[in-house]
This record gives sequence, structure tokens and C-alpha cells, in this order.
Amino acid sequence: MKVVGFAGYSGSGKTTLVEQLIPALKWRGLRVSVVKHAHHQFDIDHPGKDTWRHREAGAFEVVAASPNRLVLMREFERPAELKVHQLIAELYDGVDWVLVEGFKDSDLHKIEIWREASGKPARYPDDPFIAAIATDSAAALPVPTGRPVLDLNQPDDVAAWLVDNGERFDYSPETYAP
Repeated sequence: MKVVGFAGYSGSGKTTLVEQLIPALKWRGLRVSVVKHAHHQFDIDHPGKDTWRHREAGAFEVVAASPNRLVLMREFERPAELKVHQLIAELYDGVDWVLVEGFKDSDLHKIEIWREASGKPARYPDDPFIAAIATDSAAALPVPTGRPVLDLNQPDDVAAWLVDNGERFDYSPETYAP
């Protein structure tokens, strides 16, 4: 399994790039999973549905499965801030690539998404886990870098770079054991 994070400020284009990388990697015959950090309460279930009713009745976990899909919902009794490695451990181990959106402070190797127009600072000068920068404004990078600079508007090139540099993103759970 190979794992790469995508870090950047809100509105930088992380979701769009991840969305474009999924088919680009699948086209190369690779199985892709995504881990997304949500900063707010969210729900994927709908009032009145059986799974919603079970969760509302107090179930700690509800697993729903069909021939095409499996969903696990876990309701925490009190707020829990899970580490990205705990979420990766929940994934199917037959996946080729895991794209992690968010978790910008994690110890995963990541690609920083940076746009000059955002007015936000770049993270790469202070984050040793940033392996590359994907940007639409390479000439405006605030600090010279020896890291690869990828064109944010060319997701197929980003996918090719990931595949060509795949060994950098090999994931070993033992490395991150608590």
C-alpha cells in the first residue's frame, strides 16, 4: 500500500486534485482509497432509513452491506480526534494507493497544494514531510525549493509522478505504531 497526503489551506484545490487523481490512477490499473479529514459534524445517513434508526437508537456501530457496497458508521460517545494512521488501519489491505486529504500536520509524506492567489503562506519551508508542491503559480513560490514542483492543472502528470516515485510512499504500519 502506498499512502500520500494532500495538504493545503481551505479552497486551495485539494478536493479537486484528489477527485481528478482517482480516475488517473484507476486508468493505470490501480485500486484507490481515500481518507478525508472532516472538521465539522457530518452525516452520510438519512433520517428514517434503517441504519439511521439503528444509530439513533444508540448503536455504537452500524455496518450496512450490499453486493456492491459496505459502510461502517461508528458513533463516538464523546468527541474523538483520530490519528490518520488509525483511519488507514481501517482500510482494506488490498488497496494500491491511499489518498489522504487533510491531516496537514501528520507525519505522512504529502503534496502541498499552494496557490499564490490564496494569499496563504506556503507550508513546505517548515514541513519536512512535504515531498512535492502542486501549484498553479510555480514562479511565485515564496521560497526556493529542491522539491519537485508539479502543475496543479495537470492531474495526469501528478498521477504519473506519484507512480514513478511510488517507493517514496510505501506505507508500513509498524513505522507508525503507538
